[in-house]
Amino acid sequence: MNKKILLTGFDAFGGASLNPSWLAVKELHGRQILGHTVVAAQLPTVFDASLKELNALLKQHRPALVVCVGQAGGRKAISLERVAINVNDAPIADNAGGQPVDTPVKPGAPAAHFTSLPIKAMLTALQTEGIAVEVSQTAGTFVCNHVFYGLMHELATRRALKHTRGGFVHVPWLPEQGTPSMPLEDIVRGLRLALRCAMQVEKDATLGAGATN
Repeated sequence: MNKKILLTGFDAFGGASLNPSWLAVKELHGRQILGHTVVAAQLPTVFDASLKELNALLKQHRPALVVCVGQAGGRKAISLERVAINVNDAPIADNAGGQPVDTPVKPGAPAAHFTSLPIKAMLTALQTEGIAVEVSQTAGTFVCNHVFYGLMHELATRRALKHTRGGFVHVPWLPEQGTPSMPLEDIVRGLRLALRCAMQVEKDATLGAGATN
C-alpha cells in the first residue's frame, strides 16, 4: 500500500477571501504521520470540476487514507461527517456560476454512502485534547457533500482503492471571518490528531454521538 495520506481543502467561495479548510490543510503538507506522508491539495469549489480533480489525485497517489476538508460557517466545532447523500442542491452558485438543483452526484448510484473513518474514536481523541469536536449527520448539499459522496463512491467501487479509507471533515470559520470560530492552530492540531487516530484505529468505538434534530 502506498504510504500516503491525501488531505484536501477548498479555495475561497461566496465572495470570501480565504477558506480555513485550505489554510489548515496546507500546514500539514509533507508531515509524517505513522510512517505516512501527508499530501495536501486544493480542490476548486465547483461542482464536477472538484470531483475530476479529486479523482485525478486518487489515481496519482493511491493513498492509504483520504480526508477531504471543507468550511462550515456557523459551526463552532470540527465536524466529523457521518454520511454523504447523492444529491446536489446548491443554495448559492459555485465558483464557476453553477447552481444545480435536485440533481444526483452520481446518477444511478446509491442514495447515500457512510464514511469509512473511525469518527467515534476520532471524536474521543480530539475531546481528550480539549478541541471542540462533534459528529455531524449532514455535510449539506453544496460542493462539500458533492465531494464527500464522490469520494466515498470511488472508494466503494474502484478496485485499486478497496483498501483505502476516507471521509469528510468540516471546520469552522477563522476568528477574522466571524463567529463562531476556531483559531487556525487549533484546526491544524485537530486535523493532525484526527489523521493519526484514523491511521491507528481499524474498528471504530461504540459510543453515543447522535442527534435529535
